[in-house]
Amino acid sequence: MTDDLARWEQFLTRLGELGTAITQPPFPDDRSDHTEGLRHLALQTVCWLDWSMGHQDPRAPVFQRQNDLVLQWGGPNADNAYVHARVHPSLRYRIVGRMHSCDDFILAIRRNFMHMEINGTIAELSAHELGLGPGDDFEILLGGEGDEPNRVPLPDGALSVSIRQYYFHWQAREPATFTIECLDADAPPEAFSSNDLAFGFDEAATHLHRSLTYWNRYMLDARASQRDNEFAGVYDVKRGLAAANYAFCFFDLGPEEALVVDCDVPQSRYWSFHLYNLGWWEALEYASRVTSLNHTQTRISGDGRVRVVVAHDDPGVPNWLDTEGRREALLTLRWFWATGDPPSPTTAVVPLAEVHDVMPADTPAVDAEGRRAEIRARREHLAWRYRP
Repeated sequence: MTDDLARWEQFLTRLGELGTAITQPPFPDDRSDHTEGLRHLALQTVCWLDWSMGHQDPRAPVFQRQNDLVLQWGGPNADNAYVHARVHPSLRYRIVGRMHSCDDFILAIRRNFMHMEINGTIAELSAHELGLGPGDDFEILLGGEGDEPNRVPLPDGALSVSIRQYYFHWQAREPATFTIECLDADAPPEAFSSNDLAFGFDEAATHLHRSLTYWNRYMLDARASQRDNEFAGVYDVKRGLAAANYAFCFFDLGPEEALVVDCDVPQSRYWSFHLYNLGWWEALEYASRVTSLNHTQTRISGDGRVRVVVAHDDPGVPNWLDTEGRREALLTLRWFWATGDPPSPTTAVVPLAEVHDVMPADTPAVDAEGRRAEIRARREHLAWRYRP
C-alpha cells in the first residue's frame, strides 16, 4: 500500500467513526435525525474536501461558495451568499467585483472558521462603509502598505478572507460578482504533492469532526441556558463579526399550536428572523417554504410593532414562518449594524385556530394565492443568487 492510499483509508476510517458518533447522543437521536445527520455529514464531506484539497494554496486563491442551498453549517443566514478564499499575511491580494443587486456585504479576515480551535475575525469591512450600493463596481486590497479606505490589513494569523453578501430585496436579478488574485504570485502554482494530499485529508477530517461536534454542543449549551418558547437576551457570539447581534428562541410546539412573536422594530440597518434544525444547525428549506423573513419582507403592524407567527400550518396571516412540521427547532433574530438599544421580543404559545384573535385588528388575511406568490418570488430570486 502506498502512503497516499494509506492516508485515503485513514480518512475513510475517521469518516466512518464520525458517522457512528452522530447517530448517538448528544446528537439528535431518533431515526429521522439519523437520516438528516448522515445527509449533513455527506454534504459536509463535500464542503471540506473541496476547501482543503482545492483551496490550499494562498498564492493561487479562488473563492469557494459555502452555506448556500446545499452545503450548510453553523446557522447560515438565508439573506446571505457566502464565499471564502485562503490567504497568507505575507502576501498581497486584490478583490475586484460588481455589486449588481447585492445591497451590502461584510468582508472579514479570519484566523479560521468558527468551529476550529484557533479562530476568530481579526479585520472586517462593510460595503456601505465604502459608499457601495447595488450596481457599483469595487476594488479592495488585502495586505501590504497603505491606508486607503479600501485596503484591509492581513494581520499575523490570517488564514482566509470571507465575504457575506446581503440581499435585502429578494429580486430576480444578477447577484454580486467577486474575483480575487494574489499580487505576489509570479509563477504558476507547484504541482500537487503527497504532502498536499496528506494536509488536505487531515484538515478536511478535522473540519468535519469539529464542525459537527462544535455546532451541536453550541446549540445544546444555548438551549440549556434559556427556556423553550422564549427569547433570551443578546447572545454573545464570541470571535464573530463586530456588526452582528443575535437572540435565540428554541421552540417546542404541539401539532395545533403556534408561537406568536411580538417585537419592537430593531434599530439597525438590517434585521431578520430565521428557522433552523437542531443538531446540524442548517437553515430550514427557504426556497419553497417561508422559513426566513428580513426587514423588507416583514409586515409591520399599524402600531409600529412586528408580529411573527411560527406554526406547522399556514395561519393565513402575514409573517408566517413554516416549521416544516418540526415540533422542535430554533428561531433566531438577527440585527446587524445596530443604531440603538437591542429589541425586546416577547412570545406566546396559542392554539393555531386562535392566531387571528391575538393579532391586531388591522392584520390582513393572506390567502393561498398570496402565499404562493410569496414563495414564487423567493424561488425566482434564489435561482439568480445561486446560479452556476
